[in-house]
Amino acid sequence: LQLMKDNDVWLSPQVTVYTFIPPGYTEGQAAKHRQAFAGIDQMFTAAKEIGFENIVFGSDIISSPDQILEMLGEFEQRTKWFTNVEILRQATSNGGELLAMSGILNPYPGKLGVIEEDAHADILLFDGNPLDDISVIVDFEDNMDLIMKAGVIYKNEVNE
Repeated sequence: LQLMKDNDVWLSPQVTVYTFIPPGYTEGQAAKHRQAFAGIDQMFTAAKEIGFENIVFGSDIISSPDQILEMLGEFEQRTKWFTNVEILRQATSNGGELLAMSGILNPYPGKLGVIEEDAHADILLFDGNPLDDISVIVDFEDNMDLIMKAGVIYKNEVNE
């Protein structure tokens, strides 16, 4: 991690995919899966100790459709190591900064990961403050009041 930090390398770990054993795994595969899950604590603890901040959310899907619905649990799971504001940065501005580094492969014009004029931003408005309670993001069906993607509003319950 120190070498990654010193060389401006990014880390895109996933906690959620290791919280369960996917269907069809052999016992050997399951044992490796459990070992990887145990290493997450060491990795995030070390990252915090050295001030490693180039962390984003990953979203590999190695599971059933039912488990995919649990992916937002990543927000709550990371609270063991990070503050809510750090988690939100990992999911938003850090992700935008990393995507912008892809150069001509970046499909989005303008600045990413920020809400400002001429930036490319999607906006989600929650009934609740994720800085105080990150679970408002996880329970999005009850708490999400506004969805705006590329300037188009897909859901608006703000005035209801």
